[in-house]
Amino acid sequence: MAEKAARPYTIGDLLRVMARLRDPDTGCPWDREQSFATIAPYTIEEAYEVADAIARNDLDGLKDELGDLLLQVVYHACMAEEDGRFGFSDVVDAITTKMIRRHPHVFEDASLRDAFLTSGTWERIKAEEKAIRGGAAGGDGDEAGSLLDNVPVALPALTRAVKLQKRTARVGFDWPSLAPVLAKIEEEIAELKSAIADEKREGGAAASTKVTEEFGDLLFVMANVARHLGVDPEGALRDANAKFVRRFRSIEAALRAEGRTPEDATLDEMNQLWDEAKASETAGKK
Repeated sequence: MAEKAARPYTIGDLLRVMARLRDPDTGCPWDREQSFATIAPYTIEEAYEVADAIARNDLDGLKDELGDLLLQVVYHACMAEEDGRFGFSDVVDAITTKMIRRHPHVFEDASLRDAFLTSGTWERIKAEEKAIRGGAAGGDGDEAGSLLDNVPVALPALTRAVKLQKRTARVGFDWPSLAPVLAKIEEEIAELKSAIADEKREGGAAASTKVTEEFGDLLFVMANVARHLGVDPEGALRDANAKFVRRFRSIEAALRAEGRTPEDATLDEMNQLWDEAKASETAGKK
């Protein structure tokens, strides 16, 4: 086993490690056979693990998870360099250039700082970048771009819904307040109930497809509610998941103290234990 270097490793060391792993003759067979497509799922997974470490306030874990995420950037850059497209230094140059360009109030004219958040400068600069990218891609100008272009399809669906809604809100396509959005929830629930009733009557795949569609519409409106409230829907759902896990574990612990498992308990018993766990949490917050 190779010994740890006396000095801390640097980004240069990491780049050399990745190049070694990808070496066609002496590298790792698994690493060598990977592609952008096969590595992309790991990139997404590592980003989630970074977010998880932050949510748990695990700063030691965050250090490791950020390293794992950095490895993904190095991995993609190494493969791109092998293809003769770009290298890691080009990635660093591109993001540094972008951050300087998007913050003229910091790097060019400090007098713009106070008005930055309300001036629309960030959105204008991003739009200019998008137009430049479109031209560089060889567009002929015959097909107009959409305001909703470049909202990544691979984003978590709730996050993407909020981003799509924010984009259209910029041009006035938005509910003026929360009240009509809440009313829309009631409308979507009624449509979902109707689709469920149709499914029971018809018992066919077409009905099931309609139920799925209506359920999706309801989730989309819920994302809109979150946006109007300034709530991160993914974060809210993560918190709800954590609360569910915490309370169900409390049920398991209570039953274990009696020498039982959830399989041995009735639904009424588990609901009672759930209510007790909820009451205990509520009292603890006071």
